[in-house]
Amino acid sequence: MGLTDTLAARFDVAERGSDVGTEFLAGLTTFLTMSYIIVVNPVILSNAIDAGENTFQLLAVVTILASVAAMLVMGLYADLPFGLAPGMGLNAFFVVVVTQLEVPWETALAAVFLEGVLFIALTAVGAREYVIKLFPEPVKLSVAAGIGLFLALLGLEQMRIITGSVSLNPVIALDPIAILAAVGILLTFALWARGVRGAIVGGIVITSGLAYLASALGVTPRPGGADQGLVETATLAPGITGITYDLAAYDISPLAFAFVRGFQNVEALTFALVVFTFFFVDFFDTAGTLTGLGQAAGMTDESGDLPDIDKPLMADAVGTTVGGMLGTSTVTTYIESSAGIGEGGRTGLTALVVAALFLLTLPFVPLLSAIPSFAPYVALVVVAVMMLRNVTEIDWDDLVHAIPAGLTIIIMPLTSSIAYGIAAGLLSYPVVAVAAGRSDETRLGHWLMALACIGYFAVRFGALVN
Repeated sequence: MGLTDTLAARFDVAERGSDVGTEFLAGLTTFLTMSYIIVVNPVILSNAIDAGENTFQLLAVVTILASVAAMLVMGLYADLPFGLAPGMGLNAFFVVVVTQLEVPWETALAAVFLEGVLFIALTAVGAREYVIKLFPEPVKLSVAAGIGLFLALLGLEQMRIITGSVSLNPVIALDPIAILAAVGILLTFALWARGVRGAIVGGIVITSGLAYLASALGVTPRPGGADQGLVETATLAPGITGITYDLAAYDISPLAFAFVRGFQNVEALTFALVVFTFFFVDFFDTAGTLTGLGQAAGMTDESGDLPDIDKPLMADAVGTTVGGMLGTSTVTTYIESSAGIGEGGRTGLTALVVAALFLLTLPFVPLLSAIPSFAPYVALVVVAVMMLRNVTEIDWDDLVHAIPAGLTIIIMPLTSSIAYGIAAGLLSYPVVAVAAGRSDETRLGHWLMALACIGYFAVRFGALVN
């Protein structure tokens, strides 16, 4: 029996209507659509984590390793074609925790680690699966859109297209960074519309190339900073002269197990709040993504639920725990996996191919420092548009659905808080349902989640007041 036959038998490829070649192609497709995170995650987290001179490269390494750990569980245990990596939005919240709540980054990693351990325990006893099925449908369908808008604002601000006060950069026509970013966004959308695999990665590469070309022609960044509501960018193109290949780019000891130090700096109330928010957001983001991917793959049952959902949930729980240990933010399932599913991926072999390709990027980590700091944010805007797709499934003519969904979507970007948006949706759903005379559609769990949201707001605002 050859390798192909062994893989086919191990993953029941034929029984799921696929073949080994298709699974490999699906894995490659998923990798191309989500590999941007190898660059984008370090860019975002480096705003909060300082692990020395090679922080960016070290964050890229741990991003790869945490993703691979999660996908090994997804492929070998859950046997599903879903890719995982540190989640967009969750990494942005990590930065907010460190920069706005003034929590040490080691303590924030401790919160991620603890969240992962809690997820493993709750998944093992089936509690996560129960709550996911209890989650109100309108909120479930709106979470991705709200996160998408939040990411779009973050990306546009980092590329200096808009200012920190959420207005158009008044001198955008004179700001080469904003111009190049806008061109990069349009080109990336064009690649996506053409159906080009790896459109986001291609967009980042093209934007970086344009930045180097502009720099070679003598174009310099327009001065700007916080007083103008603009993100500062030191150089248009960092260059490649300082790139060296040595073990320093792979020595993750400054990040690995830093969470242990984090437990020594815990302020109980704030730490509990951070853990709860990480838990809250990841819980429902993963639930919505898994449900959507299961539907895309034709794996859901008559109730629209993914059978044995506890197995893929365990993959993100393990990935999050490993990520917290190594030094990165919460790991979650990627909606971009739908690209691989569209190519016919149906088994865990697809996830293993994605994991292998992530590992193959390790030798190129030092080269990532040559990417202009604003270029990876192109991905945020493109991903944001992708995440809006579920809004069409919301019944906007039904106020019991429209109000919670609308609040979830609106409040996330306007408050720069994913948790606030989710909490608003969960809190409003049972109230609106009862007011509309449809109390029979509510369950005890809905009211318990609403009370949990009230408790969250009470603790959150109490922490801010104190």
